Amino acid sequence: MKIFTYILFFLSFALIVFNITQLNFDDLFAQDSLIALIGIIAAFCAMIILLIFRMSKSIVDKLKE
Repeated sequence: MKIFTYILFFLSFALIVFNITQLNFDDLFAQDSLIALIGIIAAFCAMIILLIFRMSKSIVDKLKE
């Protein structure tokens, strides 16, 4: 499970980098840039959820000991 969360974390980071390259900084609220901004926000949310999941798994492991 640990490797799977690392892979998902890396994929969400790669998605953020890709979406940053798609941004048009002259007009951030244009159609394509807006889609890239939504993708960046979604990837950040995925990273936060993965971090919360990893922390909860470590808490459960400590409570079992």
